[in-house]
Amino acid sequence: MSKLKKKDYAEKLEPLQVELNQLSHWVKHSGRRMLVIFEGRDTAGKGGAITAVAEALNPRQTRVVALSKPNDRELTQWYFQRYVPHLPAAGELVLFDRSWYNRAGVEKVMGYCTDEQYQAFLQQAPAFEKMLTDDGLILLKYWLSVDQEMQEERFAERAADPLKRWKLSPIDLDSRQHYADYGAARDAMFKVTHCEAAPWTVVDFNDQRRGRLTLIRHLLDHVPDHPLPDRPIELPPLGSKPKKEKFAGPLKPIPLVD
Repeated sequence: MSKLKKKDYAEKLEPLQVELNQLSHWVKHSGRRMLVIFEGRDTAGKGGAITAVAEALNPRQTRVVALSKPNDRELTQWYFQRYVPHLPAAGELVLFDRSWYNRAGVEKVMGYCTDEQYQAFLQQAPAFEKMLTDDGLILLKYWLSVDQEMQEERFAERAADPLKRWKLSPIDLDSRQHYADYGAARDAMFKVTHCEAAPWTVVDFNDQRRGRLTLIRHLLDHVPDHPLPDRPIELPPLGSKPKKEKFAGPLKPIPLVD
């Protein structure tokens, strides 16, 4: 299958974003809480997928959470504790750019946690997520899949682009040598945490545009369907001729770029 062209992608994305708006209205109206977890290898396309979901939604209702590494205090807490404050409240949609599954991925592969901590995570994660869903939280977990050849292409693109080099951390560079190890860690994680209360969904992201469309379509199809009536907003007439913006003080708009 050929890669989706940018124009075709934009045409297919727009109606999906309209549906996402309808979904967000329903979440707010119903008071539901919704959490979407985006996981996957480095360069898989998590940031672009999250942007495609969030860019047309109300930022006061939709939050993106991308936590940095834990600080000294957080390292002494219960592992899931640092994530709990970021969970959605009533009417909110929260998108996790990586999540507590760091422990089963990068921490396991790169040796940043002990085997005891890793085993404790595998035991506690399904129970933790079941508590969340039993309490009414809508939880969707996505794994964005990318082949090593494509991953290497994207690493090279980031290294060559000054605007994307910030995406390459020393850990990312080290992880290039552990493609198989990450795959094994992923499979072990799936075996334990793919369960009825919170199943995983794998999406092929070798073509990021098709991947985004597929993920959004799946998300929309796997949330309770409670459409709200569409109430178009009619703006009343101004009653006077529209005015140009004027400034009485010394401040003026800066000159526009040619």
